[in-house]
Formats: sequence, C-alpha cells, structure tokens
Amino acid sequence: MSANEPGRGVPAATGAEPTTLMPDSSPSTAELERLQQALVEADQRARNHYEQYLRAAAELENVRKRAQRDIEAANRYGLEKFVAELLPVKDSLELAVQSAGRADAGSLREGQEATLQLLSRALEKLGVTAIDPQGEPFDPARHEAMMAQESATAEPNSVLKVVQPGYELNGRLLRPARVIVARAPA
Repeated sequence: MSANEPGRGVPAATGAEPTTLMPDSSPSTAELERLQQALVEADQRARNHYEQYLRAAAELENVRKRAQRDIEAANRYGLEKFVAELLPVKDSLELAVQSAGRADAGSLREGQEATLQLLSRALEKLGVTAIDPQGEPFDPARHEAMMAQESATAEPNSVLKVVQPGYELNGRLLRPARVIVARAPA
C-alpha cells in the first residue's frame, strides 16, 4: 500500500478530502435545556449568596458601630456609679471641715469614724475588698515586703504585721498589702 491510497488519511489522486468521523459529542436539545436550567439555578444561587454576604457585612458593620458606641458610653459614664458612691463621703468631710473650729475632739473623732464607714461601704458596693494578710504565709503576688523581722512566735515567711492593707477590685489586685515578714531568729 502506498501513502496515496484512499483510506490512509492522505488525499487521493482524485483531489477529494477524506472524511474523518468524530464521535457524536454534540449535546442534544434536552441536554442543552438541562444545562441552561442548571446555569440559571446556579446564577440565582450566586445572587442569593451575594445578597446574604451583603446583609452579613452590613450587620457586622452595625455590630462594630454599636460596640464602639457602647465603649464610648462606658468610658464617658463608667465612673458615674463610683462618683455617686463617693459623694456622701465628700459631704461628710465638708461637714467635718465646717464644724472643726467649734467641735470637741470626741465629736471630731466620731465624725471621722462615720466618714470612714461611709467610704468603706462605698468601696464595698463597688467591689473593692481589703487584703489583710495578718498571720498568713507571705505571697509576693499579693503582698509587698517592707522588711523582714526576727520572731520567735511567728512562722518564718509569714506576715508578722500589716503596715498598709492592700485592695482588690472584683478579685483583681489594685494594691498589694505592705507587710513585715517574719524570719527565724538567728
């Protein structure tokens, strides 16, 4: 067989082009309609998802703005409760100053004690508690050692004396208690 024979894919001497048969891959009308319907549905789902995305983005922005407003309001008005609790203490101190010249020592002391009680109650309402570690083991996270003193009666590394009480606000340390720590006698 020569290369010019018909059926080999090479043109014959007659000048006619050979016909190559391709597998039938052209979709039918029903298949085209199904694909077009699937495309329309996919396009609709894409639009729905995009709308949901826009709504979610807008909601997120609203939440962010609302949180920002809440933070600003908390910063602006957060001290309101604190100030309201301390105003009676201020009033009591003003009365003490006004009556200082004509009051005796006993009534001045009573006034100071009443003012201290007002202040203690106000701090308690605000969640402030005193740290009084007398006799407890020394804790450097809650106590500040002012000095160490020998003691035959106290346990070594325990708080022998509280120089200044510490304070916590809702369980968070505001100021450590200043203490004298016991050490074993030499």
